Amino acid sequence: MLATEKGSAQNTLQSYSRDLDDFLLHSAKKKHVMATLTHKDISAYLAELTQRGMEPSSQARKRSTLNQWFRFLVREKIRADNPVALTHSPRRTRTLPNVLTEKEINQLLDTARENSTPEGVRMLALLELMYASGMRVSELVTLSTRHIERDVSRKGAIQPYFLIKGKGGKERIVPLHPRAIGALEAYMGMRPVFEGVGKSSHWLFPSRGKEGHLTRQRFGQMLKELCFTANMDPERCSPHTLRHSFATHLLSGGADLRVIQELLGHADISTTQIYTHVAGEHLHDVVTKNHPLANKKR
Repeated sequence: MLATEKGSAQNTLQSYSRDLDDFLLHSAKKKHVMATLTHKDISAYLAELTQRGMEPSSQARKRSTLNQWFRFLVREKIRADNPVALTHSPRRTRTLPNVLTEKEINQLLDTARENSTPEGVRMLALLELMYASGMRVSELVTLSTRHIERDVSRKGAIQPYFLIKGKGGKERIVPLHPRAIGALEAYMGMRPVFEGVGKSSHWLFPSRGKEGHLTRQRFGQMLKELCFTANMDPERCSPHTLRHSFATHLLSGGADLRVIQELLGHADISTTQIYTHVAGEHLHDVVTKNHPLANKKR
């Protein structure tokens, strides 16, 4: 149902599957039946997660999975009610995202640019595309060659945007600045190396692994290796860090929060608002500099 009707991403489906496996195993041990277990049984399961030392955010995700699961059972007339509705969601603490400075981003890009091998050219293209667009890592590594549109009026130059499908199958436009396009053009000349001799792939970043394309885990490993080479702490470097840096630097530069929400593909602007905490100091400076009463003496 999630796959066919809601268009949920593969990563989402895998997370739901893991959560349900854990809950069904717990229920089997307790000899609970899906059609008759109560909200007290759900609460006992959530309490067990706390005893396991699970973070509140992970517990909240598992509760969300169970909520969807029992709503599905009600819809299929297996149950008359949703027992999860009578339980409380664990209180989540929202942590500020790890963000690299603009200087550190340039340091990463410069280090990647020094490597002229096919792997180095690919890495530079990956970095430029992610930092230019703020794409999720799963969106980046599953790009296909069909996402590249050519402008016939400009001798087949790559158009400065991608039209991609994000979470829930929602389409959005992600922009590409000239430097990212240049890195992508350079990579396209090297791309056949990653397809293999006599082979063809529709993935933009093909791989010889079972997925057929570069995986998000492998990209994360490559990024940490690059950070180490650039004399930066690898623990501060991840694909999510690049996405967070993209959003924070845009906000610091004066971009509208609604625009950033659209670029990131957030369904709810409250998810985007976390970046206001990161860029708060800059926003204070903007108000101090531009507000008509900011410089008036008391």
